[in-house]
Amino acid sequence: MYRITNIYVLAGFGTIGGALFGFDISSMSAWIGAHQYLDYFNHPDSNLQGGITASMSAGSFGGAIGAGFVSDHLGRRWSLMIASVIWIIGAVIQCSAQNVAHLVAGRVISGVSIGITSSQVCVYLAELAPARIRGRIVGIQQWAIEWGILIMYLIAYGCSQGPQGPAAFRIAWGIQAVPGVILLASLFFFPESPRWLAGKERWEECLDTLAMLHGNGDRNHPVVQVEFEEVQEAARLAHESKDISFLALFGPNIWKRTLCGLSVQMWQQLLGGNVAMYYVVYIFQMAGMGGNQSLYSSAIQYVIFLVTTGVMLPKIDKIGRRFLLLSGSIICMALHFAIAGLMASRGHYVDQVGDNKNLRWEIKGAPAKGVIACSYIFVGFYGLTWAPTAWIYCSEVFPLKYRAKGVGLSAAVNWIFNFALAYFVAPAFTNIQWKTYIIFGAFCAVMGIQVFFEYPETARRSLEEIDHVFDTNIKPWRTGQIKDIFGEQIEQHKVQGDAREKEDAVHTEQV
Repeated sequence: MYRITNIYVLAGFGTIGGALFGFDISSMSAWIGAHQYLDYFNHPDSNLQGGITASMSAGSFGGAIGAGFVSDHLGRRWSLMIASVIWIIGAVIQCSAQNVAHLVAGRVISGVSIGITSSQVCVYLAELAPARIRGRIVGIQQWAIEWGILIMYLIAYGCSQGPQGPAAFRIAWGIQAVPGVILLASLFFFPESPRWLAGKERWEECLDTLAMLHGNGDRNHPVVQVEFEEVQEAARLAHESKDISFLALFGPNIWKRTLCGLSVQMWQQLLGGNVAMYYVVYIFQMAGMGGNQSLYSSAIQYVIFLVTTGVMLPKIDKIGRRFLLLSGSIICMALHFAIAGLMASRGHYVDQVGDNKNLRWEIKGAPAKGVIACSYIFVGFYGLTWAPTAWIYCSEVFPLKYRAKGVGLSAAVNWIFNFALAYFVAPAFTNIQWKTYIIFGAFCAVMGIQVFFEYPETARRSLEEIDHVFDTNIKPWRTGQIKDIFGEQIEQHKVQGDAREKEDAVHTEQV
């Protein structure tokens, strides 16, 4: 069967799995202020709305936990195919929702699919991509999430302006199945991960796949040979130990990597992205915007998110992971505190904002514009830094035998905090108002400290070289100085190849 071998085409189709995540985010955020949704589901209060929003994250947690086992046994490609089918089923159930329980069931099922794709797409792409561009390839998943958010938001906005009854949100939720169908169809033409093939000792297929991906089919290409040698060594080490459990991720030789992988996903959520994504309509309503004006402003925010991540992806491997994570935490901390200060000093308590009884704080005039500006700037820096980098980093830090389960557990941590925050933010705006931003600002300060002292640099290194980075005693803030062994090995292969060609030429002349 024909196999797609261009890494950018693979990334483009593969990261539709990320777009599913984006679709589900804005499939709810676009409707929480729409009268069709509110009337049909009897105006859910902040606690119920938090539960509806968080139900997707609950399913994603379960999917991410099981993803490592499925991926290790069936392969990266088949795990994504299973996730595609689950997503289609979840979309159909949401589309036909008759009550809140029915809707929650559909969101939980869709969440299971997102849990699998969010953890295994980045593993799959990290194992396919060459080291020099791995960051931008894996980072495309985050960009796909943002495309999904924007596309679904615009679809939902268009539907909200049309039918006045439940058909409005049913059409939007039904359209969610389309990217799942596209992903399922494209996966039939994808190669399996060469590192998974190596783990199953399918060496000929592994070498052929590496040759297709990195050497235009040439098995003897220097890059292919270097990758194959590293994959063989990593697979040999993996086979020396028995099948690992999640507890093995906290063993004496691996716990530091696990801490990095799990915490980077936790901090991505605690940075406050949920405030900006799930409940963006709430933020603008508190700032005095209502109706279509609030929806327009939300769409602008999603466009900013999309553009900033798109600008960063081509440069993300040159800049490095540590700088982006550190700068993102510091700037986002400042923006959270700025929003809190504006709302506390210039806002005031109200019984409700417009028709929304879940909101009890309002700010108007120039200070409200300041809140909106800070929200836009926050999303811009989030898109430049933590949004793509956290997914890249957790896919890089685990060695082969731990990778699928390690990234799966990391994604599960992301989802359990996503669940907690999706549920927490709605009642937080009701009960503690502007103090919500103080909490997220404090989280940003703590994460910056951990990044500086515990996160080594992983950019521009092969997955096997990253093993060496973690095994050294070099301080994390000095790991950017470690010599690029991968580049030297390729150069040595080229030099050796040139020398052999010269010897052959001399021998031919002598003959």
